Order: sequence, then structure tokens, then C-alpha cells
Amino acid sequence: MSGGRLGGQDAIGEAVARTVRALRAGHGWSLDELAGRAGVSKGVLVGLEQGRGNPNLGTLIRISDALGVPLTRLVQVEEEPPVRLFRPERHVVLWEGEQGGTGTLLAGSDPRPSLELWNWVLRPGETRESDAHVPGTKEIVFVEEGTLTLSVDGRTDLVEEGSAAVFAGDRAHSYGNGGDADVRFVLAVLDL
Repeated sequence: MSGGRLGGQDAIGEAVARTVRALRAGHGWSLDELAGRAGVSKGVLVGLEQGRGNPNLGTLIRISDALGVPLTRLVQVEEEPPVRLFRPERHVVLWEGEQGGTGTLLAGSDPRPSLELWNWVLRPGETRESDAHVPGTKEIVFVEEGTLTLSVDGRTDLVEEGSAAVFAGDRAHSYGNGGDADVRFVLAVLDL
């Protein structure tokens, strides 16, 4: 079969194309940068990302090594579904305050870069201290009720009900309730 593809090769080629494009974008790399890191020509990489050509095993291994993923990740035909539901029974309380406040992980994606969605309730007087996350991590908080005391890297801001704040999660930070009523907020974490 000169030049032909065996059955199933089209699906594998599409899986490789989709995965390499997504991982390269996740790293923020250009085609040239990935080609250089993997030691393959840009033309080979372009063909691969467009689902054309038939890359050999050595090329796939060099690309997977450069991207920091196992080879199986590149050739998996099964695509992650476009929607993953996290029903209430899958929500996990991962923090409990001394007064009964909670930090509940509602949903998350994987692998990195990962996105997490949290629901928080801080009772009066409670504070959640957080160490710095990996470099580049960003967080967004939206206060649904009360006033949140947000401290990031030594700076403190009051985030009032109905307001949102974006901040560097790769610095030490804390969420606090200095008032006399509950503070409720939603938090998204982009962990790079």
C-alpha cells in the first residue's frame, strides 16, 4: 500500500493533529518554537497539525517529549467530550472554617492548564490562607453577598457585593470575612 492509509489511520491522524495543536497552544508556543524544541522541520509539524502525512514513530516521540506528554496522549483517538457535567453529588467540600464556612470545588478541568470553579462561604471572622500556586496562575473572584477582604502579596482590598476582582494566584493570598454576616463568593482558578 504505497502512500495509502490503513483503516483507522485517518482517525489517529485527526487525534494527533487535534492534540498537538491544543498542547502547543497550551504552552503558548509557535509552530517554529515547537519544531525547534522537538528537532523536526516546521513542514512536518504543519502537516501533522493539519492531519496530513504519516509521521514516523521517532517524530511522534520527539514531539511528545517536547510537549512533556506520553506518546499515548498524542495518538488517543477518544476525544474528551465537549461537555463534562459535574452534578451536585460530585461537588467536594475541600475547606471547612472554624465557624462552619466552606470552600467547595464545583468543577475542574485537567490536565494543565487547568481551570477550577469554586463556591465559597466565609462565616464572620473566618479567613482562608492560601500559599502561592504555580507561576502564572490567575484567579477571579465574584462576590455574591457581603464584603470579601482579599489580601494578595501584602496588599489588602475590599471586594464588595456584586464586584469582581482578578488577581495573581502565584503569590501568597487570603480570603477573609471581617464583617458580621456571611460572605459568599464564586472563585475561578486558572492553573497554568
